[in-house]
Formats: sequence, structure tokens, C-alpha cells
Amino acid sequence: MAFVSYKIMSGMRLSRSSAILVCSLLALILTGCAESEFLASSVKKFHSPSGDYGTYKVGNPYQIEGVTYVPRVDYEYVETGVASWYGPKFHGNRTANGEPFDMNSISAAHRTLPLPSMVQVTNLENGRVLNVRVNDRGPFSRGRIIDLSRRAAQLLGFQDKGTAMVRVEILARESIALAHGMDGVQVASADRSDPPVPAAAPRMAVASAELAPPPGTRAAPAPTPDYRVTPVTRPAPPTGSALGTLEQVDGSVKQVPVAPNPNMFVQAGAFSQYVNAHRVQAMLQGVGPVQISQVDGAMRVFRVRLGPVRSVSEADALLARVVASGISEARIVVD
Repeated sequence: MAFVSYKIMSGMRLSRSSAILVCSLLALILTGCAESEFLASSVKKFHSPSGDYGTYKVGNPYQIEGVTYVPRVDYEYVETGVASWYGPKFHGNRTANGEPFDMNSISAAHRTLPLPSMVQVTNLENGRVLNVRVNDRGPFSRGRIIDLSRRAAQLLGFQDKGTAMVRVEILARESIALAHGMDGVQVASADRSDPPVPAAAPRMAVASAELAPPPGTRAAPAPTPDYRVTPVTRPAPPTGSALGTLEQVDGSVKQVPVAPNPNMFVQAGAFSQYVNAHRVQAMLQGVGPVQISQVDGAMRVFRVRLGPVRSVSEADALLARVVASGISEARIVVD
């Protein structure tokens, strides 16, 4: 608070009107200081770590090491690859959507999913499964698909190892609930008192009746079913609030069966045309044995892969050679 002092020189007299004016100015200044202090205190409380859930955002395209990543809403996202974790160096910093990063909470960084989103992470090496809230961008290492908080890595059982082969799958219903609950604004803590609901506008009864067309005119025929237009409505959000969704990030770990000794590959690309897959295969002949495999699903895809490799360090080295050959979007996958 700023303090204002006035010094009245000896021998100086203030008229009654001047004295009133000075007193009024002092009252306004003190009132303004009090209001400023109150607002500052309110902002600090709203942004406190216990109640700051940041903002909802998708974000603009950006580049990491020459690769362009385009954030987008994708409620069918599933990917396998290598996970890493981050902690002390970033503890307390702001995440990409404005939240304070807490390495002891369960969160993660992802390159393209909306912030926040909810994902299920399965450690394909030990079968541990954990729900994780994505609230940051990353990882910035080319061979990783998700960067987990230290606590999440502990629960999934790979903190000491540093990396793990994982499957990451978006939880669509929970992610939609988060998007509807935040809707681009900050969400305060659950124990915050909600603001009073404004009074509804006054209503009055209105009578209506069908009138005959004016003399000399004809009423238009009613539209046939062929020309009726169904109004478009926004899908209703799932039941429950965004804050309720947060309760699902409670550290509960499930155990599921996984295949023993999962294999890692470096995938140079997946193409709908065999000729394109063959062209990439030719580019990589000097790197190592390259396989083209056909996958039949909703559409036929030809995958170009090298491997399998058994360790993350081996996969990283192979990925670096593939990238150096001109395939900048190659990635590590797990089968």
C-alpha cells in the first residue's frame, strides 16, 4: 500500500473548502489502496497451487528438431513407444496450460493431445496401468512419446530405469468431461464456494393463437418431411464435472497381463501405396535390414520398419541413423 503524507508549512492556512478537498482526496486514495490490496489478495487465492487447474487449450503447430507437431483433438488416439519422466529440474514451473508442475502429482507431457486430457498408460514391461492427466507439452527427445511426472513413473515402476515401453491410450469420456468443465477458463478448487446464481429475468404469460391469412392471400403449405431440417445441437457433456474427473487420477494402479519380452522397432513410415513404402525401403538399405509389412484394417497400410531391437539404447541409436538418412518423422514403436 502506498502512503501519502502532507506537510503544512508554518504560517500557511487552509480555507474550509480546501481542507474538505484535501480530506476527500485522502479518503479516495486510502479507499483505492484498500481495494487494490483486496483484489491482489483475491487473485493470489484464486491462483494458489491447491486450486489452480490452468486453462483448456489445444495450441498451434510447432517444431522440435525439424519435425512439425500439430496439436489436435483426437479421441481415438492410441500409440506405443517409449516413455520417460521429468521432475526436480522443472518442479514448480508452469506447464504449457498454465498450471504449476508438481513432480509428486500424477501428470504428463504430450506433444499433440489437448491440455488437459486424460490418458491410460500401460507399462508393457510389467503390466502396470495408470490413469494420467496430461497438462504439458513434450517430450522433446525424438524417441519418446510421453514424459511422465516422477510420481507417475514411480507408480508405473520405471523411475530407477528412466524409460519404459508403454502404450498410451486417450480416455475419451474423461477428456471430454475435462474440456466441457474447463471450457477455456480456469477451474478453482473443489472446496471453493460457487458464486451466487443471478436472478432470472422476469417472465410474463403470453397467449398465442393462429390467425387466418389476410384477405386475398393464401397460407403456404406446411413443409413435407423431405424438406425438414434437423437443428444442430452441441453434444451434451458426460455426467459429472471436470473436478470429478480429476478424482480418477488417484494413483490407483491396475495389473494386466502383457506379452513377455516386447519388441521395439523403428518405424520409418506407414503408406497407403506400396510404391511409396518401397521407395523408403530403398533409402534405408545402408542402415540395416528393412521390412515392409502389410496391415489390413479400415484401409490397407504398408509399414516400413527396422528391427526388432531389445533395448531402448539400441532403438535410440537405430532411430538416429534412420533420421540421418532423411526420414525425419521416423519413430520407435512397440509390438
